[in-house]
Amino acid sequence: MAVIQWYPGHMAKALRQVKENLKAVDIVLELVDARIPDSSWNPQLTEVIEQKPRIVVLTKMDLADPAMTQKWINYYEQNGIPALAVNSNANSLKVIEKKIIAVLGDNNKKKAEKGIKTKRSRVMCVGIPNVGKSTLLNHLAKRRIAQVGNRPGVTKAQQWIKVGNTLQLLDTPGILWPKFEDPLVGKKLALTGAIKDTLYAKDDVALYALEHFVAHNPQALMDRYRVTNDQINDTTVELLLAITANMGFKDDYERASERLIFDIRKGKLGRYTLDDIPQPVEEQE
Repeated sequence: MAVIQWYPGHMAKALRQVKENLKAVDIVLELVDARIPDSSWNPQLTEVIEQKPRIVVLTKMDLADPAMTQKWINYYEQNGIPALAVNSNANSLKVIEKKIIAVLGDNNKKKAEKGIKTKRSRVMCVGIPNVGKSTLLNHLAKRRIAQVGNRPGVTKAQQWIKVGNTLQLLDTPGILWPKFEDPLVGKKLALTGAIKDTLYAKDDVALYALEHFVAHNPQALMDRYRVTNDQINDTTVELLLAITANMGFKDDYERASERLIFDIRKGKLGRYTLDDIPQPVEEQE
């Protein structure tokens, strides 16, 4: 697979703005995709915000494997990072408010002792493109305030949004880092929609997707695309060709690849998580 690169000028500008506005906020919500918590983690953003209180928010939990989502939350918490998972179409405001109050408890107490009133906590939301920031903000605000689209690069500018009586949120554009050191990360980002669909070879991503589902949920492929157990055990290339034929696309595997990718994004093959919990160093040796 060709190396995927996507770092337009507005991302560099957005990263600078995050740095500039960091002093004005009390806490940062660092959003990651629950299907790829590690691959959707932007090391540049984490480096910028590391001195500020933060909460990792796993978005799109309704599309991810629930058992793996809980394992990831436990992993973050065990490493001293407050974390929670949300579905942007469910009631997330109380969950997020409660977590922010818990994390900022000591800071707010010190401010109160100094006579500083904190009516609203100022919160910055950061993450990669298409991680669900704008959708979550609209849900929290209970009105369409941030532009939403199921594609990367929709939010182009920062904006402050009042939420309830306790929060003021700063939305920011999605920011990718300039280079993916691991090509597998690029495939995962492409499969889940964090990278523009014009920037990668769809058959490469589809083959990766088939490899994952053959290993973790082959029945979903058999049910959705009417492939046999023998075909599941073929190479992923042969499996893709079989799925292409069953879709009625003859030998147009590019079209079948696109359909497969979109089916997976929409959850038509069930809930899935592509990233495993990192192993401790001693277990890797």
